[in-house]
Amino acid sequence: MLVETDILGAPYQRRTIDLGTDDEGPVVATLVSRRAPAKTDRAVLYVHGYVDYFFQEHLADFYVERGFDFYALDLRKYGRSLLPHQTPNFVRDISEYFPELDEAARIIRDEDGHRQLLVNAHSTGGLITPLWAHRVRDAGIVDGMFLNSPFFEINVSPLLRRTAGPAYAALARMRPYAKVRSSVSLAYGHSIHSTHHGEWAYDLTWKPLESFPVRAAWLTAIRTAQAELQAGLSIPAPILVACSTKTYRGKSWAEAAMHADAVLDVEHIAQYASRLGRHVTIVRVDGGLHDLTLSAPTVRGRVFDELDRWVSAYLPA
Repeated sequence: MLVETDILGAPYQRRTIDLGTDDEGPVVATLVSRRAPAKTDRAVLYVHGYVDYFFQEHLADFYVERGFDFYALDLRKYGRSLLPHQTPNFVRDISEYFPELDEAARIIRDEDGHRQLLVNAHSTGGLITPLWAHRVRDAGIVDGMFLNSPFFEINVSPLLRRTAGPAYAALARMRPYAKVRSSVSLAYGHSIHSTHHGEWAYDLTWKPLESFPVRAAWLTAIRTAQAELQAGLSIPAPILVACSTKTYRGKSWAEAAMHADAVLDVEHIAQYASRLGRHVTIVRVDGGLHDLTLSAPTVRGRVFDELDRWVSAYLPA
């Protein structure tokens, strides 16, 4: 497999994972990597959220400074893996992501020789990876998980979930690519991007402020995956789940959006975290944004302090 310098520049490298074809044509995923200063048999695999890709170099800094080789997976039809003929971020079933997770884990463990693997996932990645970890639970692949504001439930009223969900599922069977929502609230994007109120200069082509359209089959896939997770998983590895203490419900930006999760209902995260397995730690971070690692410096400092303590306790070198 060809190893190239990543768009972030050295020392980041990338490998393209060939995933065959689907109804839109060729499909790939991209595995980005950065080595720790000294040889190590510990690794972390980062998996992004919806309308997202890996750009958080400060997260990689955190891990390599603690002796982990860092890997990040841009899933099919996201970021580096999005091809011109593809519908951004689209799948019909969450299990479609399992082949690239399987291959990433194989590369990390077998090709690159790591004994210990921590999975660090955000938002939709925090829904996908627990289902995958549950599937491979007897294979000894995952040694720990850190889920940053995982997408355990859709942030709408229970009434809307009960009434609209079946309608969208019926639509998905007939018109899987139908748009059910053209965009999302701009509050979160405005809170983090450097052209507005944030400090992060990421690529707006891959992570647009207004999101990509939500498609009927994708939404149905998410609801199905969430139902499976909420029914209970059996992940044997220790898990750290972290989220903000507050939810911001405004549709446009306000100062309050700088101190809360403007995407998900944080109470859903806290409610369902215990369904992942028998060894789950929950941390609530005051002032945290949806991606806790993109919060204000003092807030993300607290996030990294919590993560550092947890890793030291449950995944010692």
